[in-house]
Amino acid sequence: MRQIVLDTETTGLDPAQGHRVIEIGGVELVNRRLTGRHFHQYLNPERAIDAGALEVHGITAEFLRDKPLFADVAEDFLQFIAGSELVIHNAPFDMAFLDHELKRVDRTSSPLAQQCSVLDTLTMARAMHPGQRNSLDALCKRYFVDDSQRDLHGALLDAEILADVYLAMTGGQTALALGGEDEHLEDNEEGTRMLERRGTLRVVHASADELAAHEARLDAIDAASGASIWRAQS
Repeated sequence: MRQIVLDTETTGLDPAQGHRVIEIGGVELVNRRLTGRHFHQYLNPERAIDAGALEVHGITAEFLRDKPLFADVAEDFLQFIAGSELVIHNAPFDMAFLDHELKRVDRTSSPLAQQCSVLDTLTMARAMHPGQRNSLDALCKRYFVDDSQRDLHGALLDAEILADVYLAMTGGQTALALGGEDEHLEDNEEGTRMLERRGTLRVVHASADELAAHEARLDAIDAASGASIWRAQS
């Protein structure tokens, strides 16, 4: 099974109001293994970026001025996702923007949902954790996924983090396959984030108070029944 974990950044919230995609990031999973192949591209939206969106992702119009248009990368993007299942957090948002961009390139273009199957991890998370917060940040905390590099949103980094979250939600992450082809569209240094974060485990150490409480509990066990098994094996 081939899946593309996908994310976008945009100039605003509504493509019907003329807002555009400014960044696309996707990482490839094959049979639940990260292959190392990924797609990343910044895009010139040919319009201003809303202040609210800028606060979220920090991508400026000046930075994007010399970047390609969506039409310039549309074919490469479609080839990368062809035949895959798209894994997206809050899929209707990203899909609406991508469909809007594809229609601008070719008015006869079919919606992405007709070209690929789509799995919405937000819908999945709400079913698994009803009544709880299910943002990507909340899921990272719930599943102990390291998102310490995520000061601002970024499509490629968010896709990498979502891949970790999705694998944790659905049974755990398998190893990163070595030797995978890098499907990276060269753009700038920020677009070359590697997947070297994979496999990092969060280690939580007991506090001094917790250690003291543990020792007190062992003292009580010793007084009641002799040496505790934990101290006998230490």
